[in-house]
Amino acid sequence: MSPEERQAKIEAYLQKVEFASLEELAHHVGASVSTVRRDVAGLEGGKRVRRTHGGARSLQPAKSDEFVFNVRDTHQVAEKDAIGQACAALIEPGQNVIIDSGTTCFHVAQQLGDKVAQIITNSLPVANHFSGSTRHEVHLSGGVIYPRLGTLVGPHAVETFARMHADVAVLSGSGISPEGIYNSHALIVEIQRAMMRGAAKVIFCLDHGKFGRRSTFFLCDFTGVDVIVTDAGAPPDLVTELRAKGLEVIVAPSAPRPPG
Repeated sequence: MSPEERQAKIEAYLQKVEFASLEELAHHVGASVSTVRRDVAGLEGGKRVRRTHGGARSLQPAKSDEFVFNVRDTHQVAEKDAIGQACAALIEPGQNVIIDSGTTCFHVAQQLGDKVAQIITNSLPVANHFSGSTRHEVHLSGGVIYPRLGTLVGPHAVETFARMHADVAVLSGSGISPEGIYNSHALIVEIQRAMMRGAAKVIFCLDHGKFGRRSTFFLCDFTGVDVIVTDAGAPPDLVTELRAKGLEVIVAPSAPRPPG
């Protein structure tokens, strides 16, 4: 692949996801990090992208809304509500909770009410949800704002969770297979791993559409995972296989259909 072709591919990818690490870009174009760093510098000279700490972001209008938080939050809404209720029921009053930036985790946050004392998050929607409350202490991580995902990313976000401890971490992902859990964004994977290390109990909330799906980046195997919460549409064979590995898998019941 020529430098021009590689740079065009990098630019197109950044227009889709807006923000990516050098490692993620290198994986996408099949080149070394040092090569991608030079490509990004060239694109920055043309004012098409901007270099950030360890990555790059697009300066061009987005061509896809695939990763936009508000758009993703309109998908599988009933399932996410059911998962949110089932996950919130697992959290004891007074516990401190880390909440990931996924849309399903936002539905968990909406169901927590006053039962938790402290919220630790890198999610702008989650922080905003609790911002008017006098009953919650909200810790928002540092980092670079990733507007389309509504989250904070980068080394400062990772550092926040490396220094914090919580009773429970609530996370989501882009896919789950018998081998483990995946995410589409390398920048978020690093943060999620720090979240997992800082929590006594780790819960993953994944709707049925994530089951059997392997996304770009492998997040973790099941060694550090305590509970998977999903909805009634999850494939029974994979649910059984995960339970056979010793995982607690909770299948949230479907919401009753309104009469009529």
